[in-house]
Amino acid sequence: MHTDAPGPPPAEVLDPLWSHPLVIRAARLGRRLRRADRAHPWALDAAIVMAVCLMFCVPDLIHRNGPRELTGVFHSVPVAATVALQAGLVLPLLWRRRAPFPAFAAITAVFVLQWSIGVWLRTDVALLIALYSLALHGRLRRLPWAGLLLAAVPAVVAARLWAVVSVGEGLFFLFCAITAATALGFAVRIRRAQLAVLREHAARMEIERDQRSKLAAAGERTRVAREMHDIVGHNLSVMITLADGGAYAARVTPERGPEALDLIADTGRQALGELRRMLGALREQTDALELSPQPGMADLDALCSRIRAAGPQVEYRSTGDVAALDRGVQLAAYRIAQEALTNALKHAGPQTRARLALNVRKSRLRIHVQDTGPPTDDKRPTFAPEEGHGLAGMRERAALYGGTVVAGPRPGGGWTVQATLHLAPLPGPQGAAS
Repeated sequence: MHTDAPGPPPAEVLDPLWSHPLVIRAARLGRRLRRADRAHPWALDAAIVMAVCLMFCVPDLIHRNGPRELTGVFHSVPVAATVALQAGLVLPLLWRRRAPFPAFAAITAVFVLQWSIGVWLRTDVALLIALYSLALHGRLRRLPWAGLLLAAVPAVVAARLWAVVSVGEGLFFLFCAITAATALGFAVRIRRAQLAVLREHAARMEIERDQRSKLAAAGERTRVAREMHDIVGHNLSVMITLADGGAYAARVTPERGPEALDLIADTGRQALGELRRMLGALREQTDALELSPQPGMADLDALCSRIRAAGPQVEYRSTGDVAALDRGVQLAAYRIAQEALTNALKHAGPQTRARLALNVRKSRLRIHVQDTGPPTDDKRPTFAPEEGHGLAGMRERAALYGGTVVAGPRPGGGWTVQATLHLAPLPGPQGAAS
């Protein structure tokens, strides 16, 4: 089966570095670590503290004299003092993500104290970890204060090492380490922010896609409801009027009863055919669907004949080349005329007289429907444009072609409907051919 859906990009398109098995395994390991960190946030910080203790604190306790090149600059202290300094440097790392600035400030203070009293500790690497965590997790407005605290570090280092090491070289390596830790923190922070924006954009696009689907479904439901109203409402109105007339004829002139029943049956068969056509278009399996054209201008004579069969006198005339209009315009005009005549039959009764006029002139199609209303002795309620969905459906159909519908009572009694449709192509989606 052929499909146009895009699949995964071929392997040769990807960068070989990212398709390497080691990189793939590292990415999987990183995702697992992030899931574990979200489930147990203290576990990662505790693991980092334990790793620093094993890698740096234990060697400091075993080899307490420091590098031989710095003999005389640093001196050993009791084990208790060494453990206390190590604890001051390492334990704040437990709060490096929840309180990055206080943790960094505490480690910086211990670092300055340790170098001031001349103690060498490999655990000083905790200062770089705290600086990295501050750049990654800290508030940006706290960074200037962190810079002021960090200014004490080069001063105490230079004061301690000036006699054995060039001050320039010492400060160069110190600034390189500080810059690397800070830059790494900012790089990870920016990357996480970019990923967060991408995830938010993806979520927003998914919401917009769902909203578009819901709007499309709502529009389709509105269209189906409008078609159902036009088909069922018109034919049922005609059938009800014919049934009422047939019941009266059966009592007065029984020989005309079969004629009324034949008209009701014809109207019912036509309504059933239209419903089958529309409902068949909604089925998923349409292989055996019998298609028939939508009604147009040529069907207006049959429409007027059905209305006349129900009792009203209907006069129909058209000017201009109405048969050459677009099929969409013809369907809209037919439905508007059908709804207007059905309303006349429904609200004015079978004794009314209706006129249907269509006029094509230049780029406009005008539809004019009027009725004389019920007889003066008829107590039928007056039709109001707010009732039902008929007028709303007519306005929606006219709006598809940039037109308008105006309906209201006419002088002397009755009701009038005037619709105007623009025949020229409209700019944008409305004017596009479907």
